[in-house]
Amino acid sequence: MNFIDENLERYTFDHTADEGELLGRLERETYDTLEIPQMTTGRIEGRFLKMLVELTGARRVIEVGTFGGYGSLSMAEGLPDDGRLFTCDIDPVAAAFARRFFAESPHGSKITLLEGNALDSLKTLEGVFDMAFIDADKENYLNYYEALLPLIRPRGLIVADNVLWSGRVLDPQDDATRAICRFNDAVARDARVEAVLLTVRDGISLIRKK
Repeated sequence: MNFIDENLERYTFDHTADEGELLGRLERETYDTLEIPQMTTGRIEGRFLKMLVELTGARRVIEVGTFGGYGSLSMAEGLPDDGRLFTCDIDPVAAAFARRFFAESPHGSKITLLEGNALDSLKTLEGVFDMAFIDADKENYLNYYEALLPLIRPRGLIVADNVLWSGRVLDPQDDATRAICRFNDAVARDARVEAVLLTVRDGISLIRKK
């Protein structure tokens, strides 16, 4: 995400609501403990996701890609007390890390972590969901999107992260970047949804089901 000016990123961070002690500690321990720690959601995107949950009045949320649990806890914070968030991750190390912080949070009881292949986990879910967040392996973005769309209520929201991929979408040279470009192109053409691609952090796509 080094395509965003570092000083501008700091200014944005400083003018975004504080996330609290637990999430701050989660982020620090992520950098100390997990591989590829820059995948963590962080304050700017975390507060954005929380606000989206609150603005949409979401009660049921799906997340594909738990990692250290920062995004999960951010969205769970925006849910009502009886809200539910189902989050999927295949990495047992990251899942164990996330579960530890879920247990510390007053919002952790709203979260169910589904460990294993996310496409298999999504098949086990029943009912209608208000919002979904995709932030996992880029090669499967389109597969996750197609699996999630039938689960989302009309006028519900799918949020996809990393859709600018540090600006590499302008000149795709690797499989992950090409996969993101295919995802972005498919969403832009999809008559079932209305989408806005935002230049927030590494690019966030807001996709509203019609």
